[in-house]
Amino acid sequence: IHMSQAQSALLLVIVGRNEPLYEANLLASANNPTAAQLQQSETMTRQNYFVTHSALDLVEKAAFTTHSMYLRVVDKVNQQQVSAFLTAGHTKFMLLHGGH
Repeated sequence: IHMSQAQSALLLVIVGRNEPLYEANLLASANNPTAAQLQQSETMTRQNYFVTHSALDLVEKAAFTTHSMYLRVVDKVNQQQVSAFLTAGHTKFMLLHGGH
């Protein structure tokens, strides 16, 4: 799925040790979306959650290989990237965004 410039996906997920604490799906698209755009949006939303969930393992792995709290981009899928920040209490802030 390729995102057009008129539509960009952002997904913010905050994860505690084993449970999601907060999720925000921020999808910016054109006003008055068509049925096809709504269906594409639904597909992208499912894909975004899958990509973010699969990046959790990479965040856990990166946590043991660096002392930095900002892990930068931990995963890339198609035109999207997952950036992560890890707190001292092992809370993970993960942002799925378009790659540039």
